[in-house]
Amino acid sequence: MNHPLRCIAKALFLLLAILALGAVVMQLWNWVLPTLFSAARAIDYAHALGLLLLCRILFGGFRGHGGWHARHHWRKWEAMTQEEREQLRDSWQAKHRH
Repeated sequence: MNHPLRCIAKALFLLLAILALGAVVMQLWNWVLPTLFSAARAIDYAHALGLLLLCRILFGGFRGHGGWHARHHWRKWEAMTQEEREQLRDSWQAKHRH
């Protein structure tokens, strides 16, 4: 598959995943919260998407880091020798000095 088609496919998959997650959030909210708390009311699909976005902002961020990706970097760190770790620390500190 060439590059433009791959980008379109990824964007379409991302959109479908967001829409599906919105439906899951709505179903779970409407199933659990009104039963547990009398003050909680059922939400519609738009509110479920808003709740999903709010949770992403508050707990996930938009940097693209974290989750299962963070473990990959930890494995790289564990595989380094002590000298490689020191070189990485030194280069990182040199880049981030103000």
